[in-house]
Amino acid sequence: MARGYTRRRAIAIIAATAGLPLLTRAEPMATVIRWSGQALGAPATLILNHENQVHATRLIDAVVAEVARLEAVFSLYRDESSLSELNRVRALVAPPRDLVTLLGSCQEYWTMSGGAFDPTVQPLWSLYRDHFMQPEADPSGPPAEKIRNALDAVGFDGIEFNRDRIILTRPKMAVTLNGIAQGYITDRIVELLRGAGVTSSLVDMGESRAIGSRENGTPWRIGLTERQDESPDVILEVTNKAVATSSATGFHFDEAQHFGHILDPHTGGAAALYRRVTVIADNATTADALSTAFSLMHETSIRSVIDRRPDVQADLVRADGGHHRFETRA
Repeated sequence: MARGYTRRRAIAIIAATAGLPLLTRAEPMATVIRWSGQALGAPATLILNHENQVHATRLIDAVVAEVARLEAVFSLYRDESSLSELNRVRALVAPPRDLVTLLGSCQEYWTMSGGAFDPTVQPLWSLYRDHFMQPEADPSGPPAEKIRNALDAVGFDGIEFNRDRIILTRPKMAVTLNGIAQGYITDRIVELLRGAGVTSSLVDMGESRAIGSRENGTPWRIGLTERQDESPDVILEVTNKAVATSSATGFHFDEAQHFGHILDPHTGGAAALYRRVTVIADNATTADALSTAFSLMHETSIRSVIDRRPDVQADLVRADGGHHRFETRA
């Protein structure tokens, strides 16, 4: 039977400096304001050092309100969310602008990745979940016929959308935005903070994005690890960059841990190419989507994408433990 589900992916990104606050504007006698909650099922925390407690509290209140607003659009775990309604009735009239905007981004990354990034894999996810929730489930996974049937509902080209409506054109089609929405939420929070005059922050709403450098002018340091209780094996230094990590080991449907949560929209199988895929990009939406896509792509295809995108880098840990860093070639 499947393990209890906690979140879609392993966010194997930790602050590489002890006590590193997410929002840092530390000054003498600054008041520490802390908020802990969730963003799309992932732990989210804000720690703000600010000399003006009233201003800091209002800023965090605004962040919390924005996260709640976007949860009401993107969450699969709220029956009343816009995404849940779309999956339930397969159409939305006058959809939220954020949902239309994010579907536009999905289309971009679906095309860029040759279909590896595809938010319509939700029927496959439901199939694996339901299979391994059964007592004495076949450890080899769902039957091939059921996988083929689920794949009939998969394919981003089956979504029709514009600012007036969204339609899922295939029977039993359903959408998950868990491979991109945390990055989108992170970006929206960055916009909010920048609009409030924040110039030095590290924001983590499931994915990380730096605003500027640290107060002392040095880059933010983000450590990468395959388990959150381990010391980082790679430390990234970032300024005005976003970092996102995907790992098939973050969640398994089965106790034997043979079937991870990153599912291939072409074959219906569970990804096993890499132990960890990290993407560094200018914004968290791109980093989030491409860390998902690259988890399903061979290295030659990843290289092809990165050679066309000088703003993107990737750090891979292969299934055999080998490590490789991709950057745009001069």
